[in-house]
Amino acid sequence: MSKTPEAVAAAERWTAHNYHPLPVVIADAEGAWVTDVDGKRYLDCLAGYSALNFGHRHPSLIAAAHAQLDRVTLTSRAFIHDQFAEFCHKLTDLTGKDLILPMNTGAEAVETAIKVARKWGYLVKGVRPGQAKIIAMEGNFHGRTTTIVSFSTDPDARDDFGPYTPGFQLVPYGDLAALEAAIDADTVGVLVEPIQGEAGVLAPPAGFLRGVRELCTRNNVLMLADEIQSGLGRTGDTFACDHESVVPDMYIMGKALGGGIVPVSAVAADRDVLGVLKPGEHGSTFGGNPLACAVGIAVIDLLRTGEFQERSRELGERLHTGLAKLIGDGVTEVRGRGLWAGVDIDPSLMTGRQASEKLMERGVLAKDTHGSTIRLAPPLTITADEVDWALEQFHAVVA
Repeated sequence: MSKTPEAVAAAERWTAHNYHPLPVVIADAEGAWVTDVDGKRYLDCLAGYSALNFGHRHPSLIAAAHAQLDRVTLTSRAFIHDQFAEFCHKLTDLTGKDLILPMNTGAEAVETAIKVARKWGYLVKGVRPGQAKIIAMEGNFHGRTTTIVSFSTDPDARDDFGPYTPGFQLVPYGDLAALEAAIDADTVGVLVEPIQGEAGVLAPPAGFLRGVRELCTRNNVLMLADEIQSGLGRTGDTFACDHESVVPDMYIMGKALGGGIVPVSAVAADRDVLGVLKPGEHGSTFGGNPLACAVGIAVIDLLRTGEFQERSRELGERLHTGLAKLIGDGVTEVRGRGLWAGVDIDPSLMTGRQASEKLMERGVLAKDTHGSTIRLAPPLTITADEVDWALEQFHAVVA
């Protein structure tokens, strides 16, 4: 007798409905595969929204966590621990920035970027007190705090959570003319996802990121790149900004930085930006804790080999080539880069939720967004044969 219905019902009974999960209850996982409470295996093509770029229970990441668990897991930032400097140093090397400020979740990292940009605006740029403005993009997803949802255009994320935080202006994603018109003397930052994940894996027009960089430089405005989903190998380079050879003033990182083991996030910037913070002005009890740093060091070491960026490029091309063949055969559009794809299902056939459920029945886990779009983001450890098998299941569902 299946254990799944009872386990799903229990979760529904005791949990607030902030998610609408698929009715699968995972009990074990390794690499690109998970196993449910009934012993059925699934190919994980969501990878924790890119938090599992290196797969489930990557041996070197698990070894780093185990070793640290036997020593010390938390000190708070009231003290310094022996993993902290190495983590920060290696992350500065990876990003090419001077300083790191570690936090826990992606939303905390975005909040950190907002606070730092505002303080930089007042202390360095000379913006009028209380008037700092940050420009964000329509269709964005940067988290779910009250400040962040204030500049969301997603009704599910924003509606009924007001009053909203002032200090933000929205422009259409990919529209450099609109961005240029919005920048004024009080603008301190432009917050941008190099690829908009939650919106359906939307890549901007070619040259957009270079244009944002040029506008920010010309107007003395910080370019804040939210690489929480797009970074750390997902798109075929270490950062999605690398595809246009763009270096933002601040990298915002999360998800894969914790290796799918612990929540780890960070912002990276040069000393003239992050140096505006003084003791007591910002912090986190768990931010940069020993366990997080130990896992983060192991993650950075994996990225420094270049293996996962290469896998994302090569297997991503295989994935996108296969998906493109489905256009006109149940699929209307495919977007993305590397091992990351947004696939629009023909809405006359089924909704994205229905497609996700049918994929689940065939042993593939993916998730819908915005009605008829399926997001695919398998672990970068997936094999070519597994990509091909997932494509076969996808074709069987939509054709």
